[in-house]
Amino acid sequence: MDHSQCLVTIYALVVLLGLRIEEGAGQHYLHIRPAPSDNLPLVDLIEHPDPIFDPKEKDLNETLLRSLMGGHFDPNFMAVSLPEDRLGVDDLGELDLLLRQRPSGAMPSDIKGLEFYEGLQPGKKHRLSKKLRRKLQMWLWSQTFCPVLYTWTDLGSRFWPRYVKVGSCYSKRSCSVPEGMVCKPAKSVHLTILRWRCQRRGGQRCTWIPIQYPIISECKCSC
Repeated sequence: MDHSQCLVTIYALVVLLGLRIEEGAGQHYLHIRPAPSDNLPLVDLIEHPDPIFDPKEKDLNETLLRSLMGGHFDPNFMAVSLPEDRLGVDDLGELDLLLRQRPSGAMPSDIKGLEFYEGLQPGKKHRLSKKLRRKLQMWLWSQTFCPVLYTWTDLGSRFWPRYVKVGSCYSKRSCSVPEGMVCKPAKSVHLTILRWRCQRRGGQRCTWIPIQYPIISECKCSC
């Protein structure tokens, strides 16, 4: 089922619901770095398990590393130690609250532009009241709303800052009526962090290099 077919199905169901409401008043090993990419979903990095490639304590001077980061350090998405306000997907109370929140921002144009009529037969188009039309739009928007769920992830000692807040899409429930569509990654952005890179040519040499680490920034309801 393509996107247009999904919208037609949802549209027909919402119109019928509207009638009832109105009638009832109601990286590979070592040196490969993660590269900027628009390919979704994002993939995990592969790290060589040998601790010989880990940075030593002398390589973790926070003052020096912050200097190397320059203006790229974003405390909203990066942390040197694990934040106390971390949210994990197992925190069901907070997750449920997040999923029940009202959509924010601009209403999607494909929902805002829907016209609701009391009759489905040709020639019997009678617009619903403005108030009911707004109710139906908000209901449909809340059903298809796909918030980004952010959790703190430990990238390990070979990245600095070690902790990064990454996004994911909640896909354990359908986001459409009728069911069938789920929330999927739609956009990503990149954070600039440091990567401990080791090369073996002419003896092992390691240094911190800046990389762009991708995180999901937007989820959409998709077939």
